[in-house]
Amino acid sequence: MKRTTLFFALLAMTAGAMAQSANGGISPAMMQQMQNGYQHNAADKALRNVLVNNSPAKMAQNFDNATRFNTHFSNRVESKAITDQKSSGRCWMFTGLNVLRNQAIRKHNLPADFQFSQAYLFFYDQLEKSNLFLQAVIDTYRKPMSDQEVDWLFQNPLSDGGQFTGVANLVSKYGLVPGDVMPETYNTNNTSSISGLLKLKLREDGIMLREMAAQKGMTDKKLQEKKTEMLTTIYRMLALTMGEPPATFSWTQKDAKGEIVETATYTPMSFYEKFAKTNFDDYYMVMNDPTREYYKVYEIQYDRHVYDGQNWRYLNLPMEDIAPMCIASLKDSTMMYFSCDVGKFLDRDRGLLDMNNFDYESLMGTTFGMDKRQRVASHASGSSHAMTLCAVDLDSEGKPVKWMVENSWGSSYGWQGNLIMTNEWFNEYMFRVVLNKKYIPANLQAMLNQKPIMLPAWDPMFAPEE
Repeated sequence: MKRTTLFFALLAMTAGAMAQSANGGISPAMMQQMQNGYQHNAADKALRNVLVNNSPAKMAQNFDNATRFNTHFSNRVESKAITDQKSSGRCWMFTGLNVLRNQAIRKHNLPADFQFSQAYLFFYDQLEKSNLFLQAVIDTYRKPMSDQEVDWLFQNPLSDGGQFTGVANLVSKYGLVPGDVMPETYNTNNTSSISGLLKLKLREDGIMLREMAAQKGMTDKKLQEKKTEMLTTIYRMLALTMGEPPATFSWTQKDAKGEIVETATYTPMSFYEKFAKTNFDDYYMVMNDPTREYYKVYEIQYDRHVYDGQNWRYLNLPMEDIAPMCIASLKDSTMMYFSCDVGKFLDRDRGLLDMNNFDYESLMGTTFGMDKRQRVASHASGSSHAMTLCAVDLDSEGKPVKWMVENSWGSSYGWQGNLIMTNEWFNEYMFRVVLNKKYIPANLQAMLNQKPIMLPAWDPMFAPEE
């Protein structure tokens, strides 16, 4: 090749590489820089040989943090038998019912292993959510399928996840029954199969309702009749896989020693009113979302389990306002519904949530420096799991050192079925807690009367807890 030809060929290659880089692609020069950044030395080779055969989490375990674990708590509400949600996303239900259960056991001297039936409430949760979806489809039929609200509805016709609002709405409407009156089934413990069938049917029904609603002369009465027919099929599918909820039942009450107190006949509502009657209007959810303005109330569209219920409202507060209220509740022996990003820095063997459990920075030779606001804004963190806040350990100045939650993953998981979290972790990955208003200072209670700022259902901060 002639020298001039070679020169122009190299010039063209350089120009092409520069053009590719300018357009956002990876140029040869960029690739060379990246390859040069990987040191082919003995340390990198040894680290690679370990990591290709192991989980980064396992290799990043911080040995220096191994002794930072104790189970003493200065203030603890004694939890009872640990529950197990199995392979289901019902943490929100187990958590809410665990709060009510603890109160019922203490008030009525019930056995420590007493439980309310999660299967009973889940049946109505799935039926009500199905109605919520179908009615929302009718309400939005004039909007195109490409509309974000309609698209979100068909993406999320049903789920087994939820919020504390679900417990409040469902219990107030349908009451409660003891666990042995409507026990768990395979499909309540393992929800994926039946959930897939229900969602498939609901999407089919949703399309049919949209087509019907668009017909000339269609009346709301006909649409409601068709919706009821569709829900009848859903009811049958639920009854076949979960059992049918009882209208009345006979139940023998025993005391903490196992002695019989009485045998009586109840309806689910009369049982609830006797053993767990709660004024849910006294409970408020506060959250810590640093991406939004504090001291404002937010409401989430479709953040309810019952169509004719209320969307739950949240007061957004800084952590320094939330922690004292949680401490006040625990000092008064009152557990709380609590949610967090449970998978972050979780040592599953010890049941410890600690920012120092894993040293990924030393392992990978880089930093992971986002703060809580940046993690939420970039979808790197958000509330994923609900548990029951039951303990806090305070130092000599009354400041929290660590917290503990009663989990619903069985008694063999974590520390005796509980998870312990350092206060640093609590501040970084706790998102919501439900408090009785008597633990909320008057100035914050007044803020709850604000007109809420409506947020869309697809807001990433408010995905249902599982």
